[in-house]
This record gives sequence, C-alpha cells and structure tokens, in this order.
Amino acid sequence: MIYVVDVEADGPIPGDYSMLWIGAVALETFETFEVKLKPLPSASFTWEALDATGLDRREFEENGELPEIAMSRFSSWIQKTNRKGRPVLFSDNNQFDGMFIAWYFIHFLKHNPFSYSSRRIGDLYCGLKRDLFANWKHLRKTPHTHHPVQDAMGNAEALKAILEEMKS
Repeated sequence: MIYVVDVEADGPIPGDYSMLWIGAVALETFETFEVKLKPLPSASFTWEALDATGLDRREFEENGELPEIAMSRFSSWIQKTNRKGRPVLFSDNNQFDGMFIAWYFIHFLKHNPFSYSSRRIGDLYCGLKRDLFANWKHLRKTPHTHHPVQDAMGNAEALKAILEEMKS
C-alpha cells in the first residue's frame, strides 16, 4: 500500500537536527496520521529551517511526543491501515522526508516499515510525461502550507491523479 508522507524538521539532516512533525496519508483510503515530536535533546537547529516553515520549536519542546513513542504510534498506524503488500513511502522530496523517517524508525524502533526504499512523486510524473523537468504540483488540490498533513494530502491528491493518468 502507498503512503504519502511529509515531515517538517528544524534542520537539513536527522540526528544533528530534529524531525518535529509528521503527516501521512494512506493513498487507498485517504486516512491520515499526524504526530508532533519533541526535538532531540542533543540536536541543534537552524533559524533558516524554522523560518521557512513558520514553526516555533518551543511548541514541539512543550507539546511534542517523545520520538520513540511517536514512531511507535506511526508504525502501528501503518500496520493498522496497510491492507495489502509492503508499505511504500511516496513524498515530494524523499531525499529529505524519507531520510528523516528512515533514520527515526531505525534509531528509535530498530526497524523501518518502509524498508530501505522510497519513491518521489515528481520522478513518477517526469517518467509519465517523458520530460525530466515536468512539474506535477499543479495537480494538488489542497494547498501547500507547511502543515504536514495538508501537504501530504495535496501530494496524495496529485499522486492519485498521476496514477489515474497512467491507467488511461
């Protein structure tokens, strides 16, 4: 089953920086998952990353879940909603989103339900259009706002449209 995932973080790489917020959509049913995470105690942050998203790190320090609990809940949600096959992570930028998700799953749970691969929506669309620079973002219905559930939903809507076009 396909899961469209979006994350917000306070820096460019996991471990040195923290993943703060996960949003996910199960493509088959459009069920959603969301969790806010406490920053890693020893991690730094960049003002540039926080400014780009409009996030306030203190909100996550005060209201976020411990990463091991958040990732356990995410893993359980994937197991509960997965109706067939291995779960596959799709995202707008899997080098960023997938990297954070994989690192957090392995670091905190010692397993990754998505295994060791992910897919990028843009690459699928470029292949469909046979154009390495084709832009798919016009297919989103839900606006991109840096709220990870909304961003994952817009990306899921676009992916669904791409998959429908592939059938025709």
